[in-house]
Amino acid sequence: MPLPAKDLRLARLFTAIVIGNWQEVRRQRAAAPAGEPDRAWRECVLQTHLFAGYPRLVQAFGVLAEEGGLGQAEAQEFEGPTPIPDPSGAVGRGRELFDRIYGDGSDKVRGLLHDYHADFADWILGHAYGRVLARPGLEAAQRELLASCALAALGQERQLASHARGSLRCGATHEELMCALEGVADLMPAENWQRARRLVERFSDGPPSR
Repeated sequence: MPLPAKDLRLARLFTAIVIGNWQEVRRQRAAAPAGEPDRAWRECVLQTHLFAGYPRLVQAFGVLAEEGGLGQAEAQEFEGPTPIPDPSGAVGRGRELFDRIYGDGSDKVRGLLHDYHADFADWILGHAYGRVLARPGLEAAQRELLASCALAALGQERQLASHARGSLRCGATHEELMCALEGVADLMPAENWQRARRLVERFSDGPPSR
């Protein structure tokens, strides 16, 4: 089935923030229908720092505030500071989602991250996956579709392949993945879109084999 209109709005908002297209960010906020922005919007915006860094996230909050903001966050959205040690289980949640996204390749990828730097591997599992990508407010498949759109726009094909497959493993369909990417194609260089399309067209509909 086609991607819901709200998910397409979030894909465009997410991609626009990651690439710094502030005109599109303003356009999406101005066109928000009744009932939006809501928590899904806030989760979408918070997630952008994993792909664009904190400076761009801070700027996004500022731009959106000028256009009316993101609405009042509810109490259940706040998790507080990361406890040390980790009784909240962020690392465990992150590991579970990481394994779901990377399938049989998860141990290899985790080992590669550890070889880069042990602390980096911990940050990826505990923060990126545990505290951000595994947060309530958006389904895992939705978060992976957002990631795929941003990575396509950035021309990060290796990471796009991982997260595009991850979106399918988390329950998105091939049609939804293509629809999300087509929905942001005008926000990226034509060559990035063509490469992303060729890459994703190689995936079959449904979860990839493990």
